[in-house]
Amino acid sequence: MINKKKLRKFWKWFKIVTLIYIIIGVALFFLQDKFIFHPKKLPANYQYSFNIPFRQIDLPVTANKNLSIVQFTVADSLRKGVVLYFHGNRENINRYAPFAKNFTRNNYEVWMMDYPGFGKSTGKRKEKILYEDALLFYKMAISKIAADSIIIYGKSLGTGIAAFVASKKDCKRLVLETPYYSMDELARHYFFLFPVTPMSKYSLPTYQHFEYIRAPITIFHGTKDRVIPFKQAKRLTRLKTGTELITIPNGKHNNLNTFALYQEKLNLLLQH
Repeated sequence: MINKKKLRKFWKWFKIVTLIYIIIGVALFFLQDKFIFHPKKLPANYQYSFNIPFRQIDLPVTANKNLSIVQFTVADSLRKGVVLYFHGNRENINRYAPFAKNFTRNNYEVWMMDYPGFGKSTGKRKEKILYEDALLFYKMAISKIAADSIIIYGKSLGTGIAAFVASKKDCKRLVLETPYYSMDELARHYFFLFPVTPMSKYSLPTYQHFEYIRAPITIFHGTKDRVIPFKQAKRLTRLKTGTELITIPNGKHNNLNTFALYQEKLNLLLQH
């Protein structure tokens, strides 16, 4: 015979757990922008200051939308090409500017663009808009330089956007630093108890773009990455024959730049 007291206790705790599950699920759905994006806005009249040559461009897309772009330059007589750099999910161009020297010392200009809500870039932020802005960014580059001199580089959040552009447009090479298989797959890693796909506003399916990318692909990923698991890079590598995975032993999510192996391999890519 079922103990009624135990049954009531079970149903009480079942209702509590169910309510907590629903509350967390609702929070994940409505707050996912805050989980994914961590921007730092800058005033419209902000002037960048860096210790290497650069050009600051404010591109008015519409009356309510501006794209903030910084081009870290090299002498025209030395320029080998342009790196379109799609940065991660934090702050703004100021955070990623120190990485520009990795490319300018190899005579590549580096162009960085802030996503809507980051730095001085304005406008709504949706997955479709991220792609549209990225294609506009590419259009700016292709008007100045040939496709075989353009390297598309994505870091963390920017890897899905970079892969999308490379699937639509020609380039010399696609380089992905700490990429995710898809944003849905990454969310599933953290929130495996929830139906991630129908809840997601940002799928960013990096893997889907690989089929259409014609340029060589190089991936950098550390084995101790606690933000985007190393296994996601390994899965991407298996999608396309010839994709090069450069494994950084003990590398974490934000410190690959400090490893000699990363520097050596990147220099080698940029010297060809």
